[in-house]
Amino acid sequence: MTETHTTISPSAPVFPVGRYGRRRAPGGRRRRLISATVALLLLLGTLTVISVRLYRQYGDPVYDAQVITYTDITDKQVLVDFRVTVPPGGSAVCVLRARDRSGAEVGRAQLTVTADPGDRHVTTRHRLATTARPFIGEVLRCQAPS
Repeated sequence: MTETHTTISPSAPVFPVGRYGRRRAPGGRRRRLISATVALLLLLGTLTVISVRLYRQYGDPVYDAQVITYTDITDKQVLVDFRVTVPPGGSAVCVLRARDRSGAEVGRAQLTVTADPGDRHVTTRHRLATTARPFIGEVLRCQAPS
């Protein structure tokens, strides 16, 4: 058997000028990709800062409701005691509902609660009428009055 050895030139091959087009410099795409990624991250960061600042300035204040207890459960009603956090001296519109053991809604009511001037919390008791025997009374949501 005969072996053939190919000799590899230590320098890069030399191509005829203009025959294969212009040779690209290595790494050009990578630099553009990194630049575009950095620009995109800066844009997203700027938009996030602007969004947070605008929400703090114009966004809804926190309207938080907590059920203290639900008692006096009969076939036609449930008594719900709850506490709402509102802006100082403000008011909120809250939606209450009652559900039976299977989870079906058997009662719903909407009421407006108002805090005393300077207070942020309102504790309220509401008798919620139902169409069947309720198992639980709850506050779905509280929001700014429209």
